Amino acid sequence: MSELRAFAEKSNAWPFAEARAILKRLGGKAPEKGYVLFETGYGPSGLPHIGTFGEVARTSWVRHAFHQISDIPTRLIAFSDDMDGLRKVPDNVPNKEIIAPHLGKPLTSIPDPFGTHPSFGEHNNARLKAFLDAFGFSYEFASSTETYKSGGFDAALLNMLEHYDAVINVILPTLGEERRRTYSPFLPVCPKTGVVLQVPVIEHNAAAGTIVYQEDDGTKTEVSVTGGHCKLQWKADWAMRWKALGVDYEMSGKDLIDSVTLSSKICRILGGNPPAGFSYELFLDENGEKISKSRGNGLTVDEWLRYAPPESLAYFMFQKPKTAKRLYFDVIPRQVDEYTRMLEAFDTQTPEKQIDNPAWFIHMGEPTSERAHLSFNILLNLASVCHSEDKAVLWHFISRYRPDANPKTAPMLDKLVEYAINYYQDFVRPKKSYRKATAAEQAALLDLSARIKALPVDADAEAIQTEVYEVGKRDDFEDLKAWFKALYEILLGQSEGPRMGSFFALYGREETLQLLDRAIRGDDLAA
Repeated sequence: MSELRAFAEKSNAWPFAEARAILKRLGGKAPEKGYVLFETGYGPSGLPHIGTFGEVARTSWVRHAFHQISDIPTRLIAFSDDMDGLRKVPDNVPNKEIIAPHLGKPLTSIPDPFGTHPSFGEHNNARLKAFLDAFGFSYEFASSTETYKSGGFDAALLNMLEHYDAVINVILPTLGEERRRTYSPFLPVCPKTGVVLQVPVIEHNAAAGTIVYQEDDGTKTEVSVTGGHCKLQWKADWAMRWKALGVDYEMSGKDLIDSVTLSSKICRILGGNPPAGFSYELFLDENGEKISKSRGNGLTVDEWLRYAPPESLAYFMFQKPKTAKRLYFDVIPRQVDEYTRMLEAFDTQTPEKQIDNPAWFIHMGEPTSERAHLSFNILLNLASVCHSEDKAVLWHFISRYRPDANPKTAPMLDKLVEYAINYYQDFVRPKKSYRKATAAEQAALLDLSARIKALPVDADAEAIQTEVYEVGKRDDFEDLKAWFKALYEILLGQSEGPRMGSFFALYGREETLQLLDRAIRGDDLAA
């Protein structure tokens, strides 16, 4: 046994706990099909959102952890439920009038409102794959439409038809009285309109492989359950897919716990073994409401990536998957800085600790050796004081503080500068509200200016921070917190801010003295 495997078998990191549970469930042996199948599901009724990415990322980390404790081969399928009928027009798409006439049809039969793909489902599938590819995930994409129509599910659908009554008896007790009268696990696709129909099934014939449904005008229509002429209601569909593909592991949101229980019962009726997995907590928007693809609340993947590196998004997903977390723009700076701290700590850790570090999972066991050099928070405040959209302006200050770094030798830092400028322009600048210093605060700023002037020209951040503390302790402030709050509000136009010694060192001695002098005089620092 390798040293890494020995550490992995004792690791407290949640992906390793999941991996060990999978191996135990398999009895330590490969399944009959010869590999362990991980699956993630995607409902392409709306644009891919961060929750979708999170499910693939988290499943990939469990898969990676499994590789450390077992030599059994694995596969990961990202499965798109693109044959589902679209119930309503999403709020966050253009050209809604293109979609409205096609409600009820499979997503892959609805025109693409973006005009880039043959269908809305294919557009959203492409968006998902593009991001997963950009991030470097190893996966196989599968389409519900393609699998149904190609016959890939035919045997499983006929199996479902054979167990029709048993499946019905599992589902009916969970439904209301009216729904019970019309429920069928099979949804016929109307030969005339292409709509996925929610209609009563009045006959089912396992020998013929067909169902008969009654239309609104009383007409009886017989259709095959195979070849894409029917699809299953989603709980039955989920169970059928587990059995047909032999899924060994699939995670899902906490809101689907009851659905997992029902689908597991159906899977067993079909002769399958439900997959292992765990229920993760949901993401909430800034108002504490569940994020939704169709509503478009919370953040999209593209929005996060305008303001921060993808690794920071992965870090956000890694932390406490069973704890509900708010997902909105304000969380981004902290996630960037926490991720970079984990990355910088990695090389100082023992191998036993390294495999518990989120950076090890995010980089699939091979974290980059590059470092950020400066915190995102510091860069945001530098952008704030400079009032500039030009990276060169910020690099002017950075190069004096870190002469070993430049855009070519420190590409991570260069990207962080770009992200910081975007974030500042969109979220910080509009909310900035500078205030004038009171007489007592002017005296304290004058004291601080004198102390900085008395320091050696090459004084470092710690030396400057000491003088900042001394002023706060000696001058007329209730406590140090009130002093720092005053500095942030007067100099930066915000209620919170960076470690001032580090910020002043980065901004530069002369520039800092000029900034303090302007505040003492009562100049408009927003200009």
